[in-house]
Amino acid sequence: MKKTSITVMLLILTLLVSACGGSNNNSASKSENGGTNGAGGEKVTLSLYSTASDGSSQEVLKKVIADYQVENPNVNIEVQYPGADYDSVLKMMMASNELPDLFDTHGWAMTRYKDYVADLSGEAWTADLSDTIKNVLVDDTGKVYALPLNESKDGITFNANVLEKYGVEIPTTIDEMIAAGEKIKAESNGSVIPFFYAGQDSWTIGQFFDYFANSLLISPEPNQAQALLDNTFDWNNWNPLAEKFKELHDKGLMNEDVLTAKYSDIPALFAQDQIAFVMTGPAFTADALNLNPDLKFGIMPVPAMVEGDAPNFSGGERNTLAAWKDSKNLEEAKKFLAFYAKPEYMKMMAEATGSPAAFKSVTADLGQATQYYEQFKDIRVFPYFDRLYLPSGMWDVITTKGQEILAGGITAQDFSDAMKQNVDRLLSQQ
Repeated sequence: MKKTSITVMLLILTLLVSACGGSNNNSASKSENGGTNGAGGEKVTLSLYSTASDGSSQEVLKKVIADYQVENPNVNIEVQYPGADYDSVLKMMMASNELPDLFDTHGWAMTRYKDYVADLSGEAWTADLSDTIKNVLVDDTGKVYALPLNESKDGITFNANVLEKYGVEIPTTIDEMIAAGEKIKAESNGSVIPFFYAGQDSWTIGQFFDYFANSLLISPEPNQAQALLDNTFDWNNWNPLAEKFKELHDKGLMNEDVLTAKYSDIPALFAQDQIAFVMTGPAFTADALNLNPDLKFGIMPVPAMVEGDAPNFSGGERNTLAAWKDSKNLEEAKKFLAFYAKPEYMKMMAEATGSPAAFKSVTADLGQATQYYEQFKDIRVFPYFDRLYLPSGMWDVITTKGQEILAGGITAQDFSDAMKQNVDRLLSQQ
């Protein structure tokens, strides 16, 4: 673990040096008259940080940049994909107030990044924002915090071929989900992984807790929403989440290489019908379909954890791009956002990620996912748990403790104790 921590810190420092270097290039690239219009002859470099972790969405960004540079040949856009370290890297950059010109707010536009992003309310594309995304990216004063590239309505992606082969119905409770995993493992003689997690991309582990925290604490009535908001929540009530996650592991329902597997491993295994459930949205399925056009998949809501309750989706931001308010190339950054906001690119990004478009005028063909979004159109959608009920910084705690419980280093009670300690610590700092 010490070697891993050292490696991660070296990566972060390397990225920061690169980012600072990119910022210096931005300053140096401006002409003596201070202009930033890349089409006018001045050399401009924009730095862009993205959370896109699948090949399909990265290809969309590459195309948009390439098309933009045809019209603006003097603009260079340098893209970074920090991956699992995105959160830590951006926090360190915030501390030095040296952010990328453009960056993904990954669910935190109006909270963590509110003092760092430019107001985009004057942009023409804001009139086309869907009503559901407005609640996430537009505040009471009318400030628009970021350009949404798609919209989250997230649940669990399942392999429909696998469920059909083994006679498994879409589960509606967590115990039904575990029973489905046991049936698939037994009847496939272990050739199918019921639940795949990628420990090297630890957000996939965190996703379990983010999803099921809503099912355990927010969706049922009465719920714990107010107690979480005013910090009177009894963190012993977190224990069932860790216990259920450990149960999946102890029953052999996860991939054996859970702590070393990568998110990039998923498309090939899913395409070969070797995975039943993935605790994420369907973004990776585009890559899987490229490998196996006969693949069948679906999207299901997160099963209930409390008796008598119903399933739910998690929603809010998915992929976004915000402009750093102190960027030396702010006008050029806004110009690129306006270019990306064209309906054809919004449609392209929604389809690449299998997520609904965030613009009213854009109807995306989500392929196989469409029938399931229609089937579950009346299912309740709650904001992602960590974005609303936890202070900034808790995501790292969740993912780290999730890894530790799989490694056998802590108990469910240890996890809950760590949650309380870190929530109190972060709230006192903020």
